[in-house]
Amino acid sequence: MPKKRCKKYREAAKLIEDGKVYSVNEAMELVKKTATKNFDETIELHVRLGVDPKYADQQVRGAVVLPHGTGKTKRVLVFAKGEKVDEAEKAGADYVGSDELVTKIQGGWFDFDVTIATPNMMGVVGKLGKILGPRGLMPNPKLGTVTMDVAKAVEEAKAGKVEYRTDKQGNVHVPIGRKSFDAEKLADNYRLLMDTLIKAKPSGAKGQYIKSITVVSTMGPAVPVQLATKAAE
Repeated sequence: MPKKRCKKYREAAKLIEDGKVYSVNEAMELVKKTATKNFDETIELHVRLGVDPKYADQQVRGAVVLPHGTGKTKRVLVFAKGEKVDEAEKAGADYVGSDELVTKIQGGWFDFDVTIATPNMMGVVGKLGKILGPRGLMPNPKLGTVTMDVAKAVEEAKAGKVEYRTDKQGNVHVPIGRKSFDAEKLADNYRLLMDTLIKAKPSGAKGQYIKSITVVSTMGPAVPVQLATKAAE
């Protein structure tokens, strides 16, 4: 049975023309208009890629710092010791430590959004693999969250670094801002993220790589965006 939508959703959906695919600038203006709830809804980019993630050479994963951030301040946890503790704290990390943090997390504490670790701490962090992994919180060198430059990693996380990763169906879902953002800022974030995804095309991907693009607010309808080989088009 189809899901029954509220009146506000149905009215917002009427603003989207059937069969029309919008330019980037038009889509950003429209997704703001269709975000009708009484809170600052998150705006997400959804991209369907022509890949099969079950094959190693077709996986798409990485991270990028959006020029205008996401509108959300992330809580950053750093596993470090020695002088790296002070470095992380000065950069703005919310929590810094070692074994004591492992114990807290094993006890069910998850009041953080990003986990960063120095390479020499991965033996300690490895105990949490089965806990942090399924939540997408395990530090990863490919994402810049296993590094000796903890200050840079913390600053990037606080500035609006987002991770992208294909799900089992080959789709990518990434926040690009909030309803309160100017359409121009949403478009800037969109373009950088799309350019990053296009450059990240895996060697094993055959045929059409970008299948479809939509932007959508937390509680709103999806707005189709024109396909392009470059996001600026």
